[in-house]
Amino acid sequence: MNNHTIFDHVREPKVFITALGRKVAKIIDQSRYIDPANLVWIFGTARVGSTWLGAMMEDLKDHCVWHEPIVGRLFGDFYYDDAKHRRGKHFIMGDRYREVWLKSIREFVLNGATARFPEVKKRGHLTIKEPNGSIGAPLLMEALPESRMVFLVRDPRDVAASSLDASRKGSWFSERRGEKVQGRTKQAESKPNSVVESAANKYVKYVGNTARAYDAHNGPKVLVKYEDLRAETLAEMKRIHEVLNVPVEDRNLAEVVQKHSWESIPEEKKGAGKFYRKGTPGGWREDLTPGQIAIVEKTAASLLDRFYPGSKTTG
Repeated sequence: MNNHTIFDHVREPKVFITALGRKVAKIIDQSRYIDPANLVWIFGTARVGSTWLGAMMEDLKDHCVWHEPIVGRLFGDFYYDDAKHRRGKHFIMGDRYREVWLKSIREFVLNGATARFPEVKKRGHLTIKEPNGSIGAPLLMEALPESRMVFLVRDPRDVAASSLDASRKGSWFSERRGEKVQGRTKQAESKPNSVVESAANKYVKYVGNTARAYDAHNGPKVLVKYEDLRAETLAEMKRIHEVLNVPVEDRNLAEVVQKHSWESIPEEKKGAGKFYRKGTPGGWREDLTPGQIAIVEKTAASLLDRFYPGSKTTG
């Protein structure tokens, strides 16, 4: 009687079993979930134009958008902030079991995406707009290496200026959140420099982690500057989809760009205190004081040097 198995003919059975397991997991993913290769993540931070970019992508044929599931914060805040000093051998996200909990993150995201957008399982792409979850970008991209990634970046001084404007009394943000942001509103009036510093620190954390994810990601990815998207919207949209290898129709793309252009936004919805504030890169020169500019440039120095080299005005 022959009791030999397939493993008797494999020189390194453990390696074989691991590779086989990954193939089986991929087959299971493809049968149960949206194909992770059809996910397009938008990372960066708040006030970098992700709502605008997401709206354009959502109106393209065979595209859906998942607006801010905040899944990046669910895992990112916990891993990088709350538990960064508590990573002992019993820590649930310990390095020894990294493959285990990354698989859990993968299934958590794919389960949620498939339940909400079952049509994408059959056809098309799902863009996940996640600016406020970008702290978790390294974990999400490691768990879903097939996914496509958009790194949307904007000058941190303009981001800080926009955040300061949104914090003031009567702004779109204060009206949307009501009493929950009264403290922030008072701080914007009495200690505006503190609001600017807080915005700069958040920028460093979120954009910094997005940069880490972007550098490590071996799948399709594209770096997009808000300033370039604003100046040459149609050309940038074409480039984004070409680099990501996501098919789009030129006519459809042109129509979408026109529909969501700055000029198409009603005038009463634009201006100080509004969600659509300026749309003009470099407005920080008029919006921030010299002291506030110095705060941002010092706090975000390394990211300014990387993405906006030679633009610092202070030493």
